[in-house]
Amino acid sequence: MNTKRKFSLTTLFISALLAIALVGCSSQQSNSTSSPPAANNSANTEAPQTEAPASQDENSQYPIVIKHAFGETTIESKPERVATIQWANHDVALALGVVPVGFSAANYGVQDDSGLLPWTAKKLKELNVNEPNIFQDTDGLDFEAISDANPDVILAAYSGITQEDYDILSQIAPVVPYQSKPWVTTWREQVMLNATGMGMKAEGEQLIKDTENLVKEKASAYPQLQGKKVIWVNFSAKDMSKFHIYTPADPRGAFLIELGMTYPESITNQITDPTNFSFNLSAENADALNDADILIGYGDESLYEAVKADSLLGKIPAIQRGSVLFIGDGTPLAASGNPNPLSISYTIDEYLELIAGAIDKINE
Repeated sequence: MNTKRKFSLTTLFISALLAIALVGCSSQQSNSTSSPPAANNSANTEAPQTEAPASQDENSQYPIVIKHAFGETTIESKPERVATIQWANHDVALALGVVPVGFSAANYGVQDDSGLLPWTAKKLKELNVNEPNIFQDTDGLDFEAISDANPDVILAAYSGITQEDYDILSQIAPVVPYQSKPWVTTWREQVMLNATGMGMKAEGEQLIKDTENLVKEKASAYPQLQGKKVIWVNFSAKDMSKFHIYTPADPRGAFLIELGMTYPESITNQITDPTNFSFNLSAENADALNDADILIGYGDESLYEAVKADSLLGKIPAIQRGSVLFIGDGTPLAASGNPNPLSISYTIDEYLELIAGAIDKINE
């Protein structure tokens, strides 16, 4: 790789401010929080927009140019030191057998103070890594720690980085961010963008195929899922006047479709923008949930009892018969709702068993 650039935190911010002043006000409305509000997990396997010499193999020939929301990034040669930031990009690298020189701590679903979700910890153990370099950046990117990791490339395909973040990070190393909007990168696009940035496009394509085959094999053991109408809906015991729905464009809804289920038209007909990952409805419109065979969302038994006792929400058929799966908020299974190959393989057995249990309630 080219000589790596290391800067003090002050230098990084000065460089970014100068860049922003030259560029002007960016139209990008993104949020640099390391916690993903939502994402897209559609069945689109299209590779990220990359360019390479037409007569050469894109998997191994350089430079590679990756187009994205902030312009384009040029990878001059195969990176030897890979850093990742924000949500689950490190899991893609690990799934491809590459240990990042630094990566962001997980800030949701972690059950201890390690900053690691269980599937990440398991893979690190398999790769004989005992002391990974974890960026403590849950309250904002730690640019100095990222710079100190001395990366050749920074992977951020699934993230919410802003133009300012991108400008600062680009002073450290080439950055591979999302292609269109923050937090809407599909898990397949996340794999392909990150793999391409690592010079491992072919390996990324194989990882996608392997993960798809795993999902297909596991789901085949639960034929009762096929064709069932499902809605991912979140209720709040503090405010029963409305509820929140994740659409099929969100990873949670999209993965349910991957498993063989479908969203009812009573919901899809209300989606005006197919790229929107969620929307709210008032309790007066609870009949939009009536066609669902099962409902899935975050919560526990006490929330279910509260919803069942509500004068409007309690009339929803799925609520009345108990064909509902509430996933404990803040658990690893809840965190896997924004999927990647490692989280899918780690949680799919538990998830399918719970969904099947909710479906069994339909005919009781």
